[in-house]
Amino acid sequence: MKAGEGTKVGEGTKAGRVLKVGEELAPLEIAVTRTLIVAGAVASRDYQDVHHDAELAREKGSPDIFMNILTTNGLVGRYVTDHFGPSAVLRRVAIRLGAPNYPGDTMVLRGKVTALAGDGTAEVSVVGANGLGSHVTGTVTVSLPEGPA
Repeated sequence: MKAGEGTKVGEGTKAGRVLKVGEELAPLEIAVTRTLIVAGAVASRDYQDVHHDAELAREKGSPDIFMNILTTNGLVGRYVTDHFGPSAVLRRVAIRLGAPNYPGDTMVLRGKVTALAGDGTAEVSVVGANGLGSHVTGTVTVSLPEGPA
């Protein structure tokens, strides 16, 4: 769809309203804690020491442990599905990491609808920034339930 055209969103948090290209998602602040970093690494079966052992991370040149890409990927997906509601389905998540997420920082995710397709999918650009700069940039394609006519 072209800019200015919209699509009706069905079930979920944005039910029954028209979604438009250029619409911004509300920002989401995420506290980057040691617990989040370690739990995310364990949950994704990423046992690299830089994600759970601060001393070994420092020996490898990092000032502390840092978040892995799979945790970031999950947080980006959660951000988009939380916005569109429980019936939204992630179809594609393509991200690139930048500045690391270290414990004690805050990551703020922001998103914008960049495209709407006739098949009920939306493309959302996402940026996550922390105190060091841009932690993650990417694009998410999400299927949206069709709303009432």
